[in-house]
Amino acid sequence: MALDWNRARALVSGGASGLGRAVVESLVAAGGRAVILDANGPGGELMAERLGPRAFSVRTDVGSFQAVDQAVTEAVQRLGAIDLAVCCAGAASGQRLLGRDGPHDPETFEQALRVNLTGTFNLVRAAAAAMEANSPLDEDGGRGVIIMTASIAAFDGQIGQAAYAASKGGVASMTLPLARELARIGIRVLTVAPGLFDTPLTRSLPESVREDLAAEIPFPKRLGNPSEYAALVRAIYENPALNGEIIRLDGSLRMGPG
Repeated sequence: MALDWNRARALVSGGASGLGRAVVESLVAAGGRAVILDANGPGGELMAERLGPRAFSVRTDVGSFQAVDQAVTEAVQRLGAIDLAVCCAGAASGQRLLGRDGPHDPETFEQALRVNLTGTFNLVRAAAAAMEANSPLDEDGGRGVIIMTASIAAFDGQIGQAAYAASKGGVASMTLPLARELARIGIRVLTVAPGLFDTPLTRSLPESVREDLAAEIPFPKRLGNPSEYAALVRAIYENPALNGEIIRLDGSLRMGPG
């Protein structure tokens, strides 16, 4: 028996914009409930107000263990329990190891790891602890689903993406060991590795650059729509056989060296 998306109770980091926002909107539209965890407090609050009583916002720094623990505790109090955690909070970075101004800025590297890798681990850690207390949700004894977000840069990193690729590669590498460990309590763990998507980051680029990026994608020859990421999250949640996998969502794009 599949889990019911209409009744899901979700935590979504980075839920105020981009991929996370699409997940929250999809879930709430279907009848589920979501807590938006985002560093952009006002953005999350405005989104929750627009979506109505099925959405709540908690301003959260995912890089802080204490902040995430507090946010998950509040989410459980608001929803009664959580059975889905989607890690979408992320930070982009682009810098050559040896640039015109000298070697790579170590603080930039540390920030990429803090948000993308440590931030993901923080939410997985706290969400899994909360899900462990759930009663079984289906006939398989499932207690929840955790979905992390990597990037195709984890596998096809371009020049200047050492920090970003390292952080997303770490997320990808956590997938199988976490799935194996949490299997004993009925929690599935998967990772989505998106390609080029139409998000606030890519919208900030000149239109000519966006067109050049889209031209590199074999098919469909366009940037991905965040709603397509949300559709995959829903499919993962509802399909109990999916576990321990990294799923590329990229239109068959394989990035060159850059």
